[in-house]
Amino acid sequence: MEEVSTYTAQSSPDPQMRLLDLEEKQRLVRERVLLLGKNFIDDRDKTLEDLQEIKKTLILLKEEVLRMKEFSQRVAEQLDKTARKDELLILQKQLDLLRK
Repeated sequence: MEEVSTYTAQSSPDPQMRLLDLEEKQRLVRERVLLLGKNFIDDRDKTLEDLQEIKKTLILLKEEVLRMKEFSQRVAEQLDKTARKDELLILQKQLDLLRK
């Protein structure tokens, strides 16, 4: 019992001091909350900027892929129009026969 009364006496020696301690704690909590809010807003802004940059990059990549597809299609069309090696060999043999 004696320990409880000693603890109580030490924890609140003066109501004025206790009030000052509570005000100080409240001020510290307020500062921490404000700091957390600022950090949250800064992180959100940075994330939004990063997201916008990623969107721009994605748009550029999509355009590049589309151009590459179109190029591949044109190359494939051109390849269909060109003669194959075996066709050229047959023509070569026919020319050789005609020359003889």
